[in-house]
Amino acid sequence: MNPEMLLSFLRDNGIIDEMQMADLLEEQTRSGKSIEEVVANSGIIRLTDMYEMIAQALGTEVVEVSTMEFPPELLSLVPPQTARVQGVLPIDFDGRVLKIAVINPLDPNVVDNLRFATQRDVAIYVAPAAQIQTMIERFYGSEMSDMEDVLASLAGDAVAKAAEFEDAIDIEGASSAPIVKYVNTILAQAIQARASDIHFEPFEHDFKIRYRVDGALYEMSPPPRSLATAITSRVKVMSSLNIAERRVPQDGRIQTTMAGRQVDLRVSTLPTQFGESVVLRVLDRTTVRLDLDSLGLPARIYNYICETIEKPNGIFIVTGPTGSGKTTTLYACLNRINTTDSKLLTAEEPVEYEIEGIQQVPINEGIGLTFARALRAFLRQDPDRIMVGETRDLETAQIAIQASLTGHLVFTTLHTNDAPGAVARLIDMGVEPFLVASSLEGILGQRLVRKICTNCKTPYEPSEAILRQIGLSVHDVGDKNFYYGTGCDQCNQTGYRGRKGIYELLDISEPIRELISARAPSVVIRQKAIELGMSTLRADGLRSIFEGETTIEEVLKYT
Repeated sequence: MNPEMLLSFLRDNGIIDEMQMADLLEEQTRSGKSIEEVVANSGIIRLTDMYEMIAQALGTEVVEVSTMEFPPELLSLVPPQTARVQGVLPIDFDGRVLKIAVINPLDPNVVDNLRFATQRDVAIYVAPAAQIQTMIERFYGSEMSDMEDVLASLAGDAVAKAAEFEDAIDIEGASSAPIVKYVNTILAQAIQARASDIHFEPFEHDFKIRYRVDGALYEMSPPPRSLATAITSRVKVMSSLNIAERRVPQDGRIQTTMAGRQVDLRVSTLPTQFGESVVLRVLDRTTVRLDLDSLGLPARIYNYICETIEKPNGIFIVTGPTGSGKTTTLYACLNRINTTDSKLLTAEEPVEYEIEGIQQVPINEGIGLTFARALRAFLRQDPDRIMVGETRDLETAQIAIQASLTGHLVFTTLHTNDAPGAVARLIDMGVEPFLVASSLEGILGQRLVRKICTNCKTPYEPSEAILRQIGLSVHDVGDKNFYYGTGCDQCNQTGYRGRKGIYELLDISEPIRELISARAPSVVIRQKAIELGMSTLRADGLRSIFEGETTIEEVLKYT
């Protein structure tokens, strides 16, 4: 079930309070278990009683699908793609009303979606989610088998034939049933695999589709090259882009519901030599916990950030390359201080997650709404805290410093390799060193490394050569254990599942301020910070290795 829907239901019925709700959500995110399993393990309510309560609230009843018969003619009433995406299983049909067991019965959109998909009146029933999922997989097969069926139907489709003349593909071809079904299957499979990005890439003889899961790209079975334009056009139709314009980049957004979850997809098109390349960024609120407690910060850094974000003024910078989780960290900081007595404003390109209680401004350089212009306007809006998505030029940096010196706390990000490098970047932009020294409060450098899959985690003895690469000797290791993932179905045979952050924090203390004012090189600032107790990215990576959370290879790759 959808964790937030279920826990909200239990809270509204007096079974749990707000604090228990937050604890259960955090446990579900941390453990990766289903929300039903987390609730059952907590001992707050028995699952059988919970299902009965849900059925009573919905005016329906609980059924036991594991003992039912499912004739082919009944199963055929719900398309395989619909069964998987919506998490539903047909259990009876009396000629008028289709009775369906639903994994997420609390989702108000399920009934409407099913009526549309089946063209019949629908009555929903409650059953254990694990039982429904097992039956769906048994009777409707895997995503890959469905993908093969769709590709087979596409082979003889009129759109495929018309696609040989690419300019002929228009909105009618993009709305063809097989194309629609194929694109929906791709999106559903990517979201189920917890992909952060979906890439549609045209080449001279191929049309590749790849997913990025936990930072690594995986290729899936490609469709025929002749369908590239039709598939691209379908994505553009879904995101309300101009499908006739293929010469310039475009940006759009798709909002869809998958298995009861609201998912936003940010769409970007790019004209290339062999057609339009399309990338979809998956913004799934259910997979991102926007609170500091769930980020896995070392205790010292966690306590420092909690103190710093409560300060009345100054600048707090999060730094790292693209895709290192900077924005998530800043959102978590904002969530922490998002109270009724504080005015929060953000300037972002684009706004990734909407947060209740915060005024969020999407940057649009095409109409002249730049970070600098938004930030200048913010100062007339009486804010307490300001977040600037990225400081990328001198004007933005100067206004951010001006804001911090006039009594505002400013959060921002920079693209640098480490925390001390952020100081050099600001000075290189043209900011005076004394202004950097007086306004900065702290700089957090971070990376995301893949976590070892807990299901196939295995201890091993690393070779001396590998240990040398990471700066360790056999003597340093002592009796510490090292682990890796052998690969299993849960992690797609990769040995990794999920990601965690590794961090380094540069506290702008008085000795550091003096070095900044004296234009000291990054190397000198870094060395002084280490003397004063800064733990580097590499050192924090070693901590994660010794705690059995990641591998030596991952830490070497990112530090």
